[in-house]
Amino acid sequence: MQKLKIGILDLVANRSKRTLWSRTMNPNFASIMPQVIATWCEAEGHAVTFGYYLGGEDIAEALPADDDLDLVIISSYTQAAQLAYALSNFYRSKGAMTVLGGPHARCYPQDAAKYFDYVLGFTDKTVIYDLLQDCSQHRPIGVHLSANKQPTVFPGVQERWKFIDLAHRKAPWIKLVPMLGSTGCPYTCSFCIDSVVPYQPLDFDTLKSDLRFLLGKFKRPLVGWHDPNFGIRFDAYMSAIEEAVPENSIDFVAESSLSLLSEPHVQRLKRNGFVALLPGIESWSDFGNKSKTGRNSGIDKVRRVSEQVNMILRYVPYVQTNFVLGVDADEGIEPFELTKHFVDITPGAFPAYALLTAYGQAAPLNLEYQRSDRVMPVPFHFLGNTQSMNVKPKNYAWDTFYKSMIDLLGHSVSWKSIFKRYNSTKALIPRWLNTIRGISEFKRVRLYHETVRQFDENPGFKAFFEGETREIPQFFVNRIREDLGAFWEWLPEGALYHDPNAYLKTQETSLTQLDNLMTQV
Repeated sequence: MQKLKIGILDLVANRSKRTLWSRTMNPNFASIMPQVIATWCEAEGHAVTFGYYLGGEDIAEALPADDDLDLVIISSYTQAAQLAYALSNFYRSKGAMTVLGGPHARCYPQDAAKYFDYVLGFTDKTVIYDLLQDCSQHRPIGVHLSANKQPTVFPGVQERWKFIDLAHRKAPWIKLVPMLGSTGCPYTCSFCIDSVVPYQPLDFDTLKSDLRFLLGKFKRPLVGWHDPNFGIRFDAYMSAIEEAVPENSIDFVAESSLSLLSEPHVQRLKRNGFVALLPGIESWSDFGNKSKTGRNSGIDKVRRVSEQVNMILRYVPYVQTNFVLGVDADEGIEPFELTKHFVDITPGAFPAYALLTAYGQAAPLNLEYQRSDRVMPVPFHFLGNTQSMNVKPKNYAWDTFYKSMIDLLGHSVSWKSIFKRYNSTKALIPRWLNTIRGISEFKRVRLYHETVRQFDENPGFKAFFEGETREIPQFFVNRIREDLGAFWEWLPEGALYHDPNAYLKTQETSLTQLDNLMTQV
């Protein structure tokens, strides 16, 4: 195999954002898979240059050297897709082949293939080996490569350390080490990308070895579990941690479901150094299996969940509760008022609000939205769960929904709520994080106010969201041009647009082909 010069770039941000929050936390949002792929490429004898774009620096400073690279691999979430497309065009002009991996490649492979030579779905070592063997131009439409499932073995922290260290060098205070103990999820939340990925635990021996390794690197390491749902095999995982390192010698952050966070479990988590938990509540009217509330909904669910989260806060100093607003079960003002009540009676938890977003072929529910013609082609640059919703609400007018979000956000991050959250949080760093997060949300409130103004004053904006036109509002175009800066000129023609129903069309084509095959048989 020819030895290649490979550049790998992890797009953690999609624009320059020099806020205190982004400067502190963005280096800790580095992805594991780009590090894994870099490790595999080096193991095959290739020369790898690795970079992160974190938003706190000029994009040109983060890029792998653009001279003489044979292959450039970009990992991108959907909100950074337009930047990724521009960067691919830039590197192609230098003679490199380009590859897209990450969430956007999984969600929108049909669109990404127009701008990359290769688009990666599930990626294991064999997929990377085949890619490196081929390494040739595939234009105008790139090749989609995917394994049948997630890998069962990943390089551990020790093997990935030099790439982790690159992110830590850009982290001024908090330096989180990303680890993975499992892939997939046993829950079937139809809006979630992991709902169709079978749950599988990873090797405990690697996990234990990596934890011991970290104790030799830090006085008190901070580990962030990237598992979609940590603790599914709770006793096995906790026993592995307890066997590997002394009790309460490492700080851990994990996303888990309330159904797993009983008081005995939370007590055990506290003994072993878990300092932050991010449970999903999702909706007051749906997804009761994940919050262990069964058929309870409305105010009954609010009270039960609040009681449990307040219990967790007695043991764990930082809790972020995750909500999805705009689901089809939501109707009227009740979901927003219930959430405000939850914020009032659970003042120590930070509420994180996501807008219902259909990411291409990420989840089965997206097919239903596409069949109903409810998915709007909002530019990828705004599809980050928080800025703009691309699914037409079932039970709300657009402006009514955003006005309700303004009211909820305004209540949640009012100075009164920030002060109550501060006083309800005992540990210093969680107090500080809650405060700067709350203040950072002021900008989101202003964005929603501007969105409502566009609905009121800009007929083209409203027509776009009502599906009456596919012309992208100038409001979006101006923001993308500003955020991409010099790389706006490298954005390929047509890259602002995408087919929001590509997943549905692909499924229908596959069914037609299957019908034709069965007819022939």
